[in-house]
Amino acid sequence: MTSSRFRALPPLLLAVLLAGCGGHAAKEDSGEKTEAAGETKGESGKKAGTVKLSADQIRTAGIEIVHPTIGGNGGAIELPATVEGNPQGTQIVSAAIAGRVVALNRNLGEAVRRGETLAVIESREAASLKGEVQAARARLALAQSNYAREQRLYAERVSPEQDLIAARTAATEASIALRLARQQLSATGGGGGSLNRVGIVAPISGQVIGRNAMLGQTVAADAELFRVANLSTVSLSLSLSPADAGRVRPGAAVEVTAPGRTTQARVTFVSPALDPQTRLVPVVATIDNRAGQWRVGESVTAAIQLAGKGDTNIRVPLTAIQTIDGKSVVFVRTEGGFRATPVTLGAQSGETIVVASGLTGREQVASANSFTLKSELGKSAGGDED
Repeated sequence: MTSSRFRALPPLLLAVLLAGCGGHAAKEDSGEKTEAAGETKGESGKKAGTVKLSADQIRTAGIEIVHPTIGGNGGAIELPATVEGNPQGTQIVSAAIAGRVVALNRNLGEAVRRGETLAVIESREAASLKGEVQAARARLALAQSNYAREQRLYAERVSPEQDLIAARTAATEASIALRLARQQLSATGGGGGSLNRVGIVAPISGQVIGRNAMLGQTVAADAELFRVANLSTVSLSLSLSPADAGRVRPGAAVEVTAPGRTTQARVTFVSPALDPQTRLVPVVATIDNRAGQWRVGESVTAAIQLAGKGDTNIRVPLTAIQTIDGKSVVFVRTEGGFRATPVTLGAQSGETIVVASGLTGREQVASANSFTLKSELGKSAGGDED
């Protein structure tokens, strides 16, 4: 029996040894998989290369966001320009009927929201229009009552169908008359409180930039009372020779300068026709004016970037280029912040450099203070390693 036990031990020991080896191998495999997963995760995190920043954080960090310039090695032309309000953001507020101004609710420079009452006019015509609305409402109520009565009598076979049709027609006509009276009153502004008063309301949200009305003044129909403008964006009016205009494309950069201020604008329109009086080409550029530092009517100096003949190179400011892991990148604006985008660089010209590949020219990129994004990206990478 003793000899049989010793003969049974070697297989058991062999099984234990094999189990130990298998467990060690499983741990090694698991370690390799974990390491591989870590490498994959690291590569994915590195590939993302994104920095999340809100608009307020971007503004606080002083990060300038610009569009790449297409072409531009043709130099720049400097010329005078005038700041104008955005045509789609400026509206004249006039009186639809003649009357006397009895209330003014907004002054020059004050903000106003669409639908808010700017002034109140007292007018006989207003009283007539409001009286017509009330009369039309009463006629409709009567017509509807007659129609309901005819429906009941027709159902009881007391009234003929002809009377029912006539009552229905009268109710329809009364409804149309009331709708028309209301529309006529609404065209004058409506409201105003009293029967003989109407309110003049703001057609858009913005700022009052003009006011011609005075208390007690009698104004004619269609007289301009206010001018309201949304000045979050303003326009530049430029005039170029046909030769220079042929080298300007929508999206071209324009440097706008005034005493103590400078900003960047973008060309949004190049006219396909000459001005018949000046024989020059009208060009319009748009300025972001949310800070409110540019005023309508102000004279400024504009330096518009000209494209070289046949030049389609994409250029960005030198301040937009950063180096990460030995590679050149630019930080492209995304919905939630910025994304580090590798680029291939070309020739440098002044304060700009050609991007041979990596950008399409339609992006927005970080320019001034873009190094803060590189630092933030480095912190994120360090946090992942920890």
